[in-house]
Amino acid sequence: MIDRPFWINRLEEAWKRVPVAWLAGVHRVGKTTLIKSLGEDRILYLNCDLPVVEDMVAQPEIFFRNCDRPIVVFDEVHQLREPSRILKIGADQFPHLKIAATGSSTLAATRKFQDTLTGRKRNVRLAPVIWDEIGSFGNASIEKRLYRGGLPQALLAPRKEPEFYREWMDSFFARDIQKLFAFRNPEKFNSLFEYILRQSGGLIETSRVAGAIGVSRSTVDTHIRALEATHAVTIVRPFFGSGQKEIVKMPKIYAFDTGFVSFSRGWDPLRPDDCGILWEHVVLEYLQAHAHNYEINYWRNKSGLELDFVIRRNRTEVDAIECKWNPRQFDAGALKAFRAFYPGGKNYIICPDAGPGYERSVNGISVFAVNPRQWLDKFIEAKVGSLVKSRKNTLLSF
Repeated sequence: MIDRPFWINRLEEAWKRVPVAWLAGVHRVGKTTLIKSLGEDRILYLNCDLPVVEDMVAQPEIFFRNCDRPIVVFDEVHQLREPSRILKIGADQFPHLKIAATGSSTLAATRKFQDTLTGRKRNVRLAPVIWDEIGSFGNASIEKRLYRGGLPQALLAPRKEPEFYREWMDSFFARDIQKLFAFRNPEKFNSLFEYILRQSGGLIETSRVAGAIGVSRSTVDTHIRALEATHAVTIVRPFFGSGQKEIVKMPKIYAFDTGFVSFSRGWDPLRPDDCGILWEHVVLEYLQAHAHNYEINYWRNKSGLELDFVIRRNRTEVDAIECKWNPRQFDAGALKAFRAFYPGGKNYIICPDAGPGYERSVNGISVFAVNPRQWLDKFIEAKVGSLVKSRKNTLLSF
């Protein structure tokens, strides 16, 4: 069993605040393996796919009272008839217990959840293998991570097997989409999903997508909402505020895993030119994992100048992030245009090989070239600095 300490810490931090940790993520991302790594002596594990579990929790008060371990795990909890009632009783009446519930979707997408457990739960979205974890998966490299993706089974396999990706797609519709949303036409859904995989990382315009695959706009909207709820895609919305001819409505859409993107595009083997967009996906997953309390946007003006990602840390500081497989390919034109309207914040080029990390000046703008871990260190440092500055200003105002 491969240790994934970052995610264990996320669960433990959630339990410090609330009794229920909702561990979400796509099928085969490793939710069950992660939760079992907490240790048999700590967890009471229930596989809710098994009919016997329904009988075990038929009287929740008796069930929780007899729990002899500190953590109760409901794996695939949505399979129960009344999951929200059971979790609510556990959270309210047995506060000494920690409860973990897993599922492929957001809680709100699960139709059985009439109560979304407000104030009783924290969401932890388990991503495919992130940058920090690659070295723990055998002889995996960043190139292998781009090519095969970050689902543990695919990353650990001796080779990339096309059957794995085809079977996953079929299982995803039958196991998650059809059960949660009652969609009846797998052909329409899969056509849209495959289209998104091929266009992943680009702007998404509903009418154009509808025309390309021959379905209605409402069908596209409904299916994209389902993909987002099941964490199969991430919608990155535009950052705006200056009113200076910025894109304000059209989002970008990213598929959940680089292995499926490369598979759907027929990138076998990968060429150097393919790595840039796949690297952008890996960086986004890292940002989502470590800056999960912040909204991640992109920025683009109507002249076509674009920044991959921006993160607003506070009212006056907005960090700009460019993802480059090769940092020498960085062009500062978009950054210069962005900083003309939003001068406060840090500038980063995130690349896989930045050595010890370094700072450079481009057109008079300070830019840090860093790998993802180095970005995180600087992000935390800047966040702490902002808090200290804010407290000083508060004291001076009295």
